[in-house]
Amino acid sequence: MASREREPYPPRMPQPVHVPTALTIAGSDSSGGAGIQADLKTFGALGVYGASVITALTAQNTTGVQAIHDPPVEFVGQELDSVFGDLRVDAVKIGMLSRAAVIECVAARLARHDAKNVVLDPVMVAKSGAKLLQPDAIAALKQALVPLATVVTPNLPEAAVLLGVPEIEVHAQPEWACRELVKLGARAVVLKGGHAGGRFSEDVFHDGKAWMRLPAPRIPTENTHGTGCTFSSAIAAQLARGAPLERAVALAKDWLTAAIQGAREWRIGHGHGPVHHFHALWPADAAKL
Repeated sequence: MASREREPYPPRMPQPVHVPTALTIAGSDSSGGAGIQADLKTFGALGVYGASVITALTAQNTTGVQAIHDPPVEFVGQELDSVFGDLRVDAVKIGMLSRAAVIECVAARLARHDAKNVVLDPVMVAKSGAKLLQPDAIAALKQALVPLATVVTPNLPEAAVLLGVPEIEVHAQPEWACRELVKLGARAVVLKGGHAGGRFSEDVFHDGKAWMRLPAPRIPTENTHGTGCTFSSAIAAQLARGAPLERAVALAKDWLTAAIQGAREWRIGHGHGPVHHFHALWPADAAKL
């Protein structure tokens, strides 16, 4: 009788496999459509492990922001040290940073930990048009964080604030705006055209040399809450998975367009509802009872 080969004791451990990992540094949205929550949903939907550093707590829903609570700056720094001290972070997405001290803290920690693939979404202007940052915070963002960014993803109002010009100038001269934004120190910029109106929503990518236009049909829907957060975190997820920058941006744009389309008929809340982050995993009508 043939003898059965014995299993080694102790059993062999499987070889460790690195999971693509992305970190979001942003505010929390209690209604789940934007901020940290949207970023983590995006990471998960795109096959990336997500970690988070919360820079602000917001009491928020689809109709607006009712209150903001800021954690101590020192605690934000501790969050960053905890994540980078343990995880291999393949990409970083940065969202809401409301104070100059937090911006400077985040910039210092990212430099200390040699962070790579940094996607900066400069959340500076509310849908109402009100500025969310004080002048010193805007200056800190430009001086400390933009030069660390692999790509910056402003919309038209945010680009106008960064450049110190009226929004109409950015709208009229998007190529000029992209060149000027790259001069601020980022490796590349994606100027988002969603605020421009029209049948198409066209974003423009520029890295100082190459240009890429990203048009998409404008989808008739009120469910656009968190689109900026979702787009920037999708870019970060694709970078974490190893995509080159231009391809990461193009893939993120296509994925976001499908997420908006997937939530077109949703009714979540009484204002601007969220996009469908899991459109590729379960259809929109699966939620119908």
